[in-house]
Amino acid sequence: MADYDVIVVGGGPAGAMAARCCAKEGLTTLLLEEHGTVGHPVQCAGLLSAAAFRECEVGQDSVLQEVSGARIIGGAGVCLTFDAGVTKAFVVDRGALDREMVAAAAKSGAEVRVKTACQEVRDGSVITRGVQGREVHSFRILIAADGPGSAIARHQGFGRAGFYLSGLQAEVVAPHPPGLVTISPHVSPDFFGWTIPVGEGRVRIGLAGKKDVKPRFSAFARPYLAQCTHLVSGTIPLGVIPRTYGKRTLVIGDAAGFAKPTSGGGVYTGVRSARHAAATAVASIREGKFDDMALSRYERAWQEDFGRELSTGMRLLQLRQAMRPSEVDKILSALSKPGMVQEIVTLGDMDRPRRLASALIKNPRLLTLWFGLIRPFVISFLT
Repeated sequence: MADYDVIVVGGGPAGAMAARCCAKEGLTTLLLEEHGTVGHPVQCAGLLSAAAFRECEVGQDSVLQEVSGARIIGGAGVCLTFDAGVTKAFVVDRGALDREMVAAAAKSGAEVRVKTACQEVRDGSVITRGVQGREVHSFRILIAADGPGSAIARHQGFGRAGFYLSGLQAEVVAPHPPGLVTISPHVSPDFFGWTIPVGEGRVRIGLAGKKDVKPRFSAFARPYLAQCTHLVSGTIPLGVIPRTYGKRTLVIGDAAGFAKPTSGGGVYTGVRSARHAAATAVASIREGKFDDMALSRYERAWQEDFGRELSTGMRLLQLRQAMRPSEVDKILSALSKPGMVQEIVTLGDMDRPRRLASALIKNPRLLTLWFGLIRPFVISFLT
């Protein structure tokens, strides 16, 4: 008899939701978090779409600011602004959000152990070291939610994400329109920079990229760093790992490379993947089937849910990385027309960009521009 039906490694939103869903279904569930405090260190910009926030099933205590739109500012000062007039996203205190989600998992019946690291996976057991010393716990299903560069995914031979971005962010005292996020593509040509209102005259200013992140960040944030109250760094995994299931193991969230290539956010896909992993674990345990064929239903489920969105997002990121700053400005100018702005507001979805991307690329008023700038990528996208 296994110590636990399910062991979840990692106490972020994905791990907390997986543990909560498994425990609610009556499975004996252990949630392991290597840090002494859930939600720390914070390694997230803290901007969640309204859909992602709903998926977390939490109250409003972690919400710092509501967001209804965005400004995208090009290197030459061209500005595309769109505002839906209703809440599209929430700026949250990620530490508070994570703690609430882990508390909900515990309330549902999951056992939670903090300051307890998974050191090794061996023959259906995890070896941990923490406040209770070295322990061995057996499992029927292991859910890996141990973040970018997942040690469990590597140990199980599932591979790594396609590539990783590094990010830096400071929380500073500075004025900013309260309901709008500002995106600055030119400050980090292989991704972008951001300014996110937190409320009460504070903003989060940061950027991510493949290289030169520290000097880019210093140049971008220099005017505000004298008023910095919090500085964090983080890693964004982009590109799904080659295999997300097998050997009684399911890999979810950032550990699986599920961060969205268009924004770097991973809460929505992380929590959605957690639900699919929990459903797979419940079915496998009830059926008594733990082979790879039984676990493959997990990969089919997340692929049907958001797999195409991740593929589209990666193409859009490749497209963006191929552009020169002047080309970005041309696109922003074209999209600033009233009809285009309304289309963005109507079809835009932070978590599922495919519908808007398809509509804009096929728009007759923009076809000449697209094909002139990025013809190979457009052809790939349309096919």
